[in-house]
Amino acid sequence: MDEATLRSLLEALVATPDNAALRVAVIRGLHAAGDARAAEYVGPLAPGAVSAGDRAFVAGVLLRAGAVARSLAFADGPEPELQLARARALHAQGDQPGALAAYEAAVRANPTLEDRDLRALLGAQVRVHEGDGPRLRVVSNDDTDRSEIERLLHPAQPAIAFADVGGLDDIKAQIEKRIILPFQKPTLFARYKKKPGGGILLYGPPGCGKTLLARATAGQCNATFLNVAIEDVLDMWIGESERKLHALFEKARAATPAVMFFDEIEALAGKRQYTREATSSKLVSQFLSEMDGFVKNNTGVLILAASNVPWAVDPAFRRPGRFDRVLFVPPPDRVARAAILQILLAGRPIAGDIDRGAIAARTSGFSGADLENLVDTAADRAIAASLERNTEVPIDHGHLLAALAEIKPTTIEWLTTARNYARYSNEGGQYDEVLEFLRRHGKS
Repeated sequence: MDEATLRSLLEALVATPDNAALRVAVIRGLHAAGDARAAEYVGPLAPGAVSAGDRAFVAGVLLRAGAVARSLAFADGPEPELQLARARALHAQGDQPGALAAYEAAVRANPTLEDRDLRALLGAQVRVHEGDGPRLRVVSNDDTDRSEIERLLHPAQPAIAFADVGGLDDIKAQIEKRIILPFQKPTLFARYKKKPGGGILLYGPPGCGKTLLARATAGQCNATFLNVAIEDVLDMWIGESERKLHALFEKARAATPAVMFFDEIEALAGKRQYTREATSSKLVSQFLSEMDGFVKNNTGVLILAASNVPWAVDPAFRRPGRFDRVLFVPPPDRVARAAILQILLAGRPIAGDIDRGAIAARTSGFSGADLENLVDTAADRAIAASLERNTEVPIDHGHLLAALAEIKPTTIEWLTTARNYARYSNEGGQYDEVLEFLRRHGKS
């Protein structure tokens, strides 16, 4: 607003001092010009005479001028922008709990109003430090203690079940029959000299749910889940990798029923004829010994492993009693993709026009990770629209279609490689499931 326009508004306000809309326009003009008189011109303006947006603006002007009580009077109302203005005024008044409650109410109603700096300020604590020196009053929002550090370093993952995994019904049924039931009915299986536990190797394209299946299996068994990362085992010092692996198995044996999950198993159990260092062969031998349970009893310990390159795993692991059950985890079919989309969209703001079946039909070859990328990309578009309109915009079918133009399936390369192994290195029919999948989907 230029100076001439502002002068005209001031003259008009003198003539009609009860014009609320004109008074707000003057306040906005003065504020934009950096004129300290903006708060003075609020004068006789009544909060009920202007819109919620104007009241929030006026409350901010009064707060910056130090008129906290008057600012609170204008920031009274259920609208999100008023709640945010109220949070700032209550903070200035020293009412931290009230300010935090008002801020959270504003963000719940309109997430685009989120202000991380303000949230950190409202969550700050005032601590008084007394000692030999001067008495210090310090504002701090660092309430991290040892338990919090432990949580950050080793975040607890919520337990999940098969219902949280979209598709893969055949594999779930096999795991239920071969793994879950022995854990749930050990007496019955003991009558037939069947022990709960053993080993299962899951293989397939990346992002198709192998890790999720392992976590869900532990949840179905109500068992301790030990997610063994490669760095938990491998060590630069000779003999340390074997010692760490033994310690992990001992931990599992002490916490039965337990599920140990080794992702990227080929890093710890690669074919020994291809290793140049004797230490790698020793680690594989130690792994085989631990799985056999020759010295220790592995009853109640289920060993799950996942690999994208099963042909790189040492064949000794496929002997019965070790990874005697090898399950192919294929890319999800159309029905499974629709189920995965439903799980991925749950809990997000979505429009009623989303046709999951239509999206599933257009995502042949997509892995679960690809579908998650698709939904996340659509969510990015909805967030951008929300910020542009200053209100929450739900994810709609158009957002998903636009994202579909960007995202491509990542399973094709793996299936091409697997086809060659299944055709020419299929000793004992170990890759028959891959050939059957390729035949059914016309990729042979």
